[in-house]
Amino acid sequence: MTPEKRLHRNVWVASGTSFLTDVSSEMILNVLPLFLANVLGVRVWAVGVVEGFADSTASVLRFFSGRLSDRVGSRKWLAVAGYLISALSKPFYYVASSWMAVAGIRWSDRVGKGVRTAPRDALLADSTPAHRRGLAFGLHRAADTGGAVVGLAITVWVVHRVQGGGLLLTAETFRSLVLWSLAPAFAAVLLLALAATDVTRPSTGGRVPSLRLRGLGKAFGAFVACSALFELGNSAEAFLVLRAQERGLTLRGVLLALLAFNVVYAVVATPAGSLADRVPRRRVVLASWCVYAAAYLGFALAHTPLQIVALFLLYGVYRGMVTGAAKALVADLVPPELRGTAYGTYAAAIGVMALPASVVAGLLWQGVGRWAGFGPSAPFAFGAAAAGAAALLLLITVRDPEGGPAR
Repeated sequence: MTPEKRLHRNVWVASGTSFLTDVSSEMILNVLPLFLANVLGVRVWAVGVVEGFADSTASVLRFFSGRLSDRVGSRKWLAVAGYLISALSKPFYYVASSWMAVAGIRWSDRVGKGVRTAPRDALLADSTPAHRRGLAFGLHRAADTGGAVVGLAITVWVVHRVQGGGLLLTAETFRSLVLWSLAPAFAAVLLLALAATDVTRPSTGGRVPSLRLRGLGKAFGAFVACSALFELGNSAEAFLVLRAQERGLTLRGVLLALLAFNVVYAVVATPAGSLADRVPRRRVVLASWCVYAAAYLGFALAHTPLQIVALFLLYGVYRGMVTGAAKALVADLVPPELRGTAYGTYAAAIGVMALPASVVAGLLWQGVGRWAGFGPSAPFAFGAAAAGAAALLLLITVRDPEGGPAR
């Protein structure tokens, strides 16, 4: 393979780091809503608060870490710091005994994600020519999701070994999973620290855009606005887990459904990212949002465990389609020297919607106080409607960028 056809080493290193991180994270995060509900007895609305607050608060850091990476000229060490923060938070799950403690640990983990995401994505974009960015981001997402598959497979084995079958998660099982998650989390930090390198890129001259997105362009601002509307209906995946349990899946069945979802996600991500190098990336994003709307409408209407499993597979198609195309589109829409700021802005804008999205989902499902809610199907019907509205807005307000391989 000629040098110009090879992907930069950073793509492979970042992909390996994400693989190991997801091996670790998926052992905990997929069962965390069940730990809250089954072990700690937390109500559905509180699960939404834990997930939404963690994602929204920490997402603000993505903006500032992206801006900082544009200023200091180093993407790598900010990304390393973020992965380290997340790794250091994980052991505390072992001793957590209240939903407030879980919320604090979850928040710390998301702080790490907030610090690392924008610099890492900017490093990937800096390391890859425009005509291969869809492939690079798709490969990275496939590796990330491949780690989720391995992490879930280990979770299924640990659950079988510790508690066997049954519908509900036990505290002993959760704490065993925490211990298993530690080695890959810290291995990921070491891999990125030792093997990644910063690349030469255009200087900002010490200038970065303001908080009002000045300098990033109207097209980017419109895409961010459409994405934020979409995210308003995209509640935490904890609700998918709770919906699966509510529809009759056992704990093992829920984990196997998640495993199947991640297999589909990993299989779709790389070819979908490559497709976004050959056709307009905006159209791939549009198609993925339509798939999401269909999946969430299905979750709203599903009656049987088999239907739930099929919908998890469809949801995996959406996830595989969207990430590479959306992140490559961000790079297309902004000046090269401001990619860190752009990725931080994009991540922060969609991240701050996580809290209202998850709180609304919890209220629609179960309500709080005198508000009774509309039942388990309501959050998914709302999510499908929001996705449809966002897709229509994207079609109207954002045009395919001129020039380049993906137009």
